[in-house]
Amino acid sequence: MKSQRTYSVSAIIGLSFSLILFIPGNSSGKVTGPCSNCHTMHNSQGGSSMATYGGGTGPNPVLLRGTCVGCHAYNIAGSNNVVDINGSQIPQVWHNAGTDLAAGNFKYVDGADYGKGHNVIDFFGTNSDGVLDAPPGLLPVGGHPAIINDAYLTCTGFIGCHGIRSQSIGDGVKGAHHGNVDGKCDTADTVANSYRFLLGVKGLENTTNRWQNVDANSHNEYFGADTPMDVNCDILCCHPSGITRSPNNTISGFCATCHGQFHDKTEIGGTTSPFQRHPTDIVIKNSDEYEAAKRTYNARAPVGRTTVPDSVITGATENDVVTCLSCHAAHASDYPDMLKWDYTTMIAGGGGSGGCFTCHTEKN
Repeated sequence: MKSQRTYSVSAIIGLSFSLILFIPGNSSGKVTGPCSNCHTMHNSQGGSSMATYGGGTGPNPVLLRGTCVGCHAYNIAGSNNVVDINGSQIPQVWHNAGTDLAAGNFKYVDGADYGKGHNVIDFFGTNSDGVLDAPPGLLPVGGHPAIINDAYLTCTGFIGCHGIRSQSIGDGVKGAHHGNVDGKCDTADTVANSYRFLLGVKGLENTTNRWQNVDANSHNEYFGADTPMDVNCDILCCHPSGITRSPNNTISGFCATCHGQFHDKTEIGGTTSPFQRHPTDIVIKNSDEYEAAKRTYNARAPVGRTTVPDSVITGATENDVVTCLSCHAAHASDYPDMLKWDYTTMIAGGGGSGGCFTCHTEKN
């Protein structure tokens, strides 16, 4: 089915608590400023709607003046990856700026390029992916295939990434903006103090160039583990106390809540090479072909740190680990499988750079 750039009414209503990471009036982390910057009491002023962020009309739950789409895809054809809405800088998940933010850009999925990103119903409607009906790598046992499917993938809520996943999609990130922790997120026991509102995920948010991985001196820091997980509800459950979250607080562990087969220790073939699937949450060796990769930091292929740092680490450490985001964009990229490079150009012995050769430096 061809992607539709129509916004599902039920999705937008349910998701209006979603990704407004820094909504109007906020200059640091928590929401500040006049309440009317974000809320409208009756969605009426002088006979006109007040819920107009992103071109909507409202009314919206929690009296919001904009939905997640309304604020984070505020000007979908615009040339800025961050826009000013009523005095605050808002990161855009869909734009034409030319330079994407760290999580990528949903615009690449438009036009039926389903494999280039997550097919969230906010943008593409239900069943917008004509190829897959479940996440790649969904565990055949304990993976809840009847529940986790791409027909209902959302930004937050029931089958979403940000906020609280529950039977009620409206839970989302309700209230989290008022307690948002900006920068180092090393507690991650609430939505507000988790990295980018990904419940249970630890990390360090870039506060120099917000939402961006610019270079070795300015980037996000992602939390990783030094041993792959046993992704099994009997051993390491993805939803303790009934709330789905990263079971080991890592960014890759969060991805494993849907793509568990790609992260399970048995499925990848253990903890040492040779592997059956490319591993994550495993330390990059400081020898052989990997030695060169350990000397520098590549902001396009970010590594994970086994301890959340207080500030950006500009180089490599002995315990740097591979994460999902070392290769993939979280939202979408301009390459198949949400990869950050065109892997058809990774030619062994061809003298190329980037992609596989970022770590496997002797294969080019």
